[in-house]
Amino acid sequence: MWKELLSVAFYRAVFTEFLATSVYVFFGLGSVLRWPSALPTILQISITFNLAAATVVHISWHVSGAHINPAVTMAFLLGSRMSLARAACYMVAQLAGGIAGAATLYGVTPAEIHGNLGINTVQNGITSGQAVAVELILTFQLVLCYFASTTHHRNSNSPAPFIGMSVALGHLIGIYFTGCSMNPARSFGPAVIVKKFAVHWIFWVGPMTGAILATLIYNVVLEPDLKSLAQRLAILKGTFDMEAEDREEAKESRQAVSLHNSHPGTLP
Repeated sequence: MWKELLSVAFYRAVFTEFLATSVYVFFGLGSVLRWPSALPTILQISITFNLAAATVVHISWHVSGAHINPAVTMAFLLGSRMSLARAACYMVAQLAGGIAGAATLYGVTPAEIHGNLGINTVQNGITSGQAVAVELILTFQLVLCYFASTTHHRNSNSPAPFIGMSVALGHLIGIYFTGCSMNPARSFGPAVIVKKFAVHWIFWVGPMTGAILATLIYNVVLEPDLKSLAQRLAILKGTFDMEAEDREEAKESRQAVSLHNSHPGTLP
């Protein structure tokens, strides 16, 4: 654990999560401001969150893994893809980034425009239970997309386009129900700035539950994770060499592709 905590790369990754989340929240919330000359549309908001997510994921992917979301970090922790210390630091950085992004937007926007700064609320007669269920489903598909698009032996390219599309998909539906959070940091930032926490718990319970469910479905059913208990504990403590494991997976993938090319029909 101490080796990880004392490395420069660790703090570079934590800072990257802070920076990426603040940029994501600034641009995302900026799309929901109600300017009198051009009120936002559902499509505009969805596209902006799409582009913001894709941009920050592409920027931060190779540095921190581009979580920008405590729910995603929780999923990766439970899926034995990161240590407990890294997950805790990521979540703190993401929440701080959410506050920084919301505060910056608040500071550069006229008082009559920023309003409630796009905080997530329950809308259109939706009950709290229905809102939690919707946030669960929206985050469920997002976390599944994260797992599928960041699996090294399947895809070595940037997952930015796929994650951006998943974020847009959630907004195209979720805006009608809750304004679409899928990300506690996105909800926490503006809530802190405007000091409004009514039904804020929904935007923690829904996304976190969806992330946990997605972790179970992906790592048990869709692509079973065969790590041993000893490996999982080593990852949790931060003593497992994840980079060596990734290199081994990449090597096995290249060998499989080479075998298939030299002997067509030997692999599905």
